Amino acid sequence: MRDLQKKDLQYIWHPCSQMKDYEAFPPIVIDRGEGAYLYDMDGKSYLDAVSSWWVNLFGHSNKKINRAIAEQVDKLEHVIFANFSHRPAIELAEQIVKITPEGLNKVFFADNGSSAVEVALKLSFQYYQQIGKTKKTRFVAISESYHGETLGALSVGDIDLYNEIYKPLLLQTLKAEGPDCYRCKYGKTRETCNAECFESMKATVETHHEEIAGIIIEPMIQGAAGMKIYSPVYLKKLRELCTQYDVHMIADEIAVGFGRTGKMFACEHAGVSPDIMTLSKGLTAGYIPLSLTLMTDTIYEAFYDDYLSLKAFMHSHSYTGNPIGCAVACASLKIFEEERVLENNLAKSALIREKAEKLLKYPNVGEFRQLGMVGAIELVEDKAMKRGFDWQKRIGYQLYKMALKEGVLLRPLGNVIYFMPPYVVEEKDIDLMIGTTEKVIREFFRAY
Repeated sequence: MRDLQKKDLQYIWHPCSQMKDYEAFPPIVIDRGEGAYLYDMDGKSYLDAVSSWWVNLFGHSNKKINRAIAEQVDKLEHVIFANFSHRPAIELAEQIVKITPEGLNKVFFADNGSSAVEVALKLSFQYYQQIGKTKKTRFVAISESYHGETLGALSVGDIDLYNEIYKPLLLQTLKAEGPDCYRCKYGKTRETCNAECFESMKATVETHHEEIAGIIIEPMIQGAAGMKIYSPVYLKKLRELCTQYDVHMIADEIAVGFGRTGKMFACEHAGVSPDIMTLSKGLTAGYIPLSLTLMTDTIYEAFYDDYLSLKAFMHSHSYTGNPIGCAVACASLKIFEEERVLENNLAKSALIREKAEKLLKYPNVGEFRQLGMVGAIELVEDKAMKRGFDWQKRIGYQLYKMALKEGVLLRPLGNVIYFMPPYVVEEKDIDLMIGTTEKVIREFFRAY
């Protein structure tokens, strides 16, 4: 493996990384995957407790999905998607419209999550230009939001680690203070919350609604912010506000869709339908890059006209609607239905909660929060004051490295360690995941 690591560092620039870190901690070269586990070139196993950046649903090298790929490769690998189509794309679009919230009847294909967000922003902006509300040129996002790393997506994000240096290039997005249930300034608990924090969003929209095209939000869980879980009441109030002021509600379900939160889509917790929804990550169960942007008929119809009107949506990707990706997504949706995945995950998520909540006995574990198959441990320096560690100490990163040595992949988000395992995990895997987390927390803070 060392020879491959050397070649890797000679040629490859890894994402979301300071490459200098790799001098002391070189990349682990993975040879194969099976189920919830990855195996490196030396044969060591790693429980993939973060689903390889949140994308893997049904385990590595899933036989049903492998078979779907093999069958599709022998038929059609790709075809231009302008004026052409194919069965996998048509079937996928039909199935997605059936299972997503009511009213999302049209599907636009792209390549990845950031691209789906770009599509959503452009659709919203162009829609209002074409119906004569030309003042609506701005977007609203909440604090600590994350929607991707292309320039438009960064513009509606609010995590300085990703977008601070690019601010001179970004759109001037309005920011509203978002939910922070762990450190609620209103003194509410999750049980007594009525989304009092929505007042910031309400004030922003009331003041600026004439210039706002859309509000983009990660429903129920703010992922990159540290798996911050908030009340569905917030989403209900947002839907009402968007309707009142003719503003698009854009639901970014890229990370939280396809069963992660215990529902097929996170918006279902609030019983709301957005005007635009973005999907990716779990869409293809971790196999092939693909994303979808769904919208209402009202939005679609504002673009439907004679070509000479110049109202068409001139956005494209060379690999739009790739047949292999679509075939994988269809196979993934079939697994949900045939294997009763959402129902089975209820027991697994309850087991994760039961075992993980025992970690609250440690003085540096401030909170364990969970929604469906997503769990997060917030590490704090002062439990009573809920004061986190200085980011420069890289506490989460230190625990991440320790867990890898124990054979568990737990990627950190600042002072947060999170669980988002593939749905194929069994009780022994959950025991390994939680047990290893407890071990590294105990050992790290004993020496801290």
